[in-house]
Amino acid sequence: MKEGGLDAQFMAVFVSQSSEGQEAAHSALELIDAILEQVEANSDKAAMAYSPADIRRLHNQGKIAILMGMENGIPVEESLRLLRNFYRLGIRYITLCHGGSNFICDSSTDEPKWNGLSDFGKEMVGEMNRLGIMIDVSHISDQAFWDGLKTSRAPIIASHSCARALCDVERNLSDDMIKALAKNGGVVQLAYVSDFVSQDYHNKTNERREKLAPAMNELREKYKDDREGFYRELRALYEKNPVAPPPITSLIDQIDHIVKLVGVDHVGLGSDFDGTSSVPQGLEDASKLPIITYHLLKRGYKEEEIIKILGGNLLRVFEKVEEVAKQSS
Repeated sequence: MKEGGLDAQFMAVFVSQSSEGQEAAHSALELIDAILEQVEANSDKAAMAYSPADIRRLHNQGKIAILMGMENGIPVEESLRLLRNFYRLGIRYITLCHGGSNFICDSSTDEPKWNGLSDFGKEMVGEMNRLGIMIDVSHISDQAFWDGLKTSRAPIIASHSCARALCDVERNLSDDMIKALAKNGGVVQLAYVSDFVSQDYHNKTNERREKLAPAMNELREKYKDDREGFYRELRALYEKNPVAPPPITSLIDQIDHIVKLVGVDHVGLGSDFDGTSSVPQGLEDASKLPIITYHLLKRGYKEEEIIKILGGNLLRVFEKVEEVAKQSS
């Protein structure tokens, strides 16, 4: 992180869909404890942050600010009391769902249960506004996106999504969605996931998936009670049948598209290093982040515009969410 010039990082408290109704809150609490433990063990280099002011203070002290977001809202377990306690522990954004529809909303990659947000989901969005937790619409269905935008009194974020116009997958946002999010004051944080960044890469991985379908079905049957074993063997299978990652310029094209569509104030970076097996060439880990700055300069972006893309826009949204919370109290 130091080598890449990273000043602040949101750590994802991710709980898989399979944990819904099965101690999801307990799993999230264990992850939060693990993050706090690591920060304490590296207190000379990093410290927890809970606000934009904390981020700036720690930057001035030469420390990396560590924040927490919750990816998949199922640890809330349909309890606003639990939601409030997660806020007290440091959760500052929540991705409402993940790969499956849950009690909050529908997922972009699952069958709908609510045709958008559930009644509890709408209540939860209101409470997130009151507390000062950013609402994250990555992973959620299109209708849930529109419901979330209509329900929230604060700007929203897409923490790790790209533009559907350049890569047509459900996880990405349409131009109409990006325009509405920008009008609301929000920001699209672009994921470094090759499958979301590049249409060419996405098409090639689909072809590979079709080719390997029989072998994958055998693995599912063999490891039906061993999720880790399944993914270990799946990775090995993919490594034997590689698809070359897209060029770094494909990510810069995503930035360009959003800037041309809604302006430079509504685009940022959302990585998702731990959620993908393929990233654009030259962006293999956080130490390589300066390559993004290099290519933005090469395309003529000004320093103040690059500062916005690298984190300034998210800080602005974070501050506005805090402001809405203060007005609610």
